[in-house]
Amino acid sequence: MNIGSLGHVVVKVTDLERSEAFYNGVLGLPINARLDQDGLKMTFFTLGNHHDFAISEVSGEGSPAAQSVGLDHVAFNIGTSLDELREAKAHLEAAGLELAPVNHGVTASLYLSDPDGNGIEVYVDTSDVWRENPQEVAQAYPLEL
Repeated sequence: MNIGSLGHVVVKVTDLERSEAFYNGVLGLPINARLDQDGLKMTFFTLGNHHDFAISEVSGEGSPAAQSVGLDHVAFNIGTSLDELREAKAHLEAAGLELAPVNHGVTASLYLSDPDGNGIEVYVDTSDVWRENPQEVAQAYPLEL
């Protein structure tokens, strides 16, 4: 078996409409399809594939605590320059979101949460040094933008 790339990610949310507004309206992910069948409500987003990301509505009862097993975050690459990350930062802050900027050496990232508290990372690639030294991806430093 040889996994070539990430296929898609599905995040459980408590309010499909609110989360759709966040992922489509704030982050700009294009909606590809919706499902409302037999109690299953989902929205599918595309970045060029049949679907790269989806949200599925759940009741939210018994939601896991921050340290519980489950999704930590979903990462979205938004480019290759710090200017692109600065533009994203301004856009996300204007939407009222709290951001945690991190320099990972090979990427520069902004961490935030969706309306249900699911972790989101938007990042730009800043170096391909990891191709020669894979350990370079395991860095985390404060980032000033």
